[in-house]
Amino acid sequence: MTGIEALTVGRVGVDLYPEQSGVPLAGVRSFAKSLGGTATNVAVAAARLGRRSGVLTKVGPDGFGEYVRQALTGFGVSAEHVGTAPGLLTPVVFCALDPPADPPLLFYRSPIAPDLTLTGPDVPWEVIERVPLLWVTGSGVSAEPARTTQREILLRRGRREHTVLDLDYRPMFWPPENTVDTARAEIGWMLDHVTVAVGNRDEAAVAVGTGDPEEAAGRMLARGVRLVMIKMGAEGVLVATAEGMRTVPPRRVEVVCGLGAGDGFGGALVHGLLSGWEPVRAASYANAAGALVASRLACADAMPTSEEIEELLHA
Repeated sequence: MTGIEALTVGRVGVDLYPEQSGVPLAGVRSFAKSLGGTATNVAVAAARLGRRSGVLTKVGPDGFGEYVRQALTGFGVSAEHVGTAPGLLTPVVFCALDPPADPPLLFYRSPIAPDLTLTGPDVPWEVIERVPLLWVTGSGVSAEPARTTQREILLRRGRREHTVLDLDYRPMFWPPENTVDTARAEIGWMLDHVTVAVGNRDEAAVAVGTGDPEEAAGRMLARGVRLVMIKMGAEGVLVATAEGMRTVPPRRVEVVCGLGAGDGFGGALVHGLLSGWEPVRAASYANAAGALVASRLACADAMPTSEEIEELLHA
């Protein structure tokens, strides 16, 4: 793929979804396989909306790693920058659909996930500096050597327009001692080097010390972030810029699986930013995309088309 418009950096894996809903993992008899991982799902969601996207990540030298590359290609996402980490396994994630709105996840990423072993030689530096949109994640700085690599990526990017940070905080990825303090320091450093920040209230609280959406957004804007979106679930999305703050109302759907809704939001936000839309329009579009994913089972396979998003927006 030539002329990538959006490059996402970070987590990839294989999601295994129960084919029996509403029961704990101990009672599940069979699972369905799907491509997963926050950065990966965002790239897939953007590709579904016609954007030329790619992922910078790593997998293990195993069958699941081969599946990741095949699935990305099938979704129209460039796998050119998917490396291989010798001696490590491609991560697997089990999802329990109980409760469906916020399903618990069981991550198999030991001793370390390949995507957290990114180093300088893995990075396409010219792409980092020139790609119209770069998407990085908070989980990407949870361990070395990816932490140092992602810092260098942002330094080389130079806070160019459309440098996006997905706060993406998952406590199980961080060292058990002083988890929140460590995450706040590392994610906080990233806030000083991006132009857009997006996350939910819990992630905002980790990043800047408060879960109050307006206060959190204000703290991020004060650090030089130009656009902040705080996802508030059933209360909608707070959109904040230097010109002011506004809440985009939620889209009501019957939730089948909340997993991946934020990634659908992210991919649609990528599309909105690259389209040059004003922030509220972009947030409304992304909110509808996230709602559609929540109404379906699976992540990557559930990402909506532009026609589906427009239909929900005008319903």
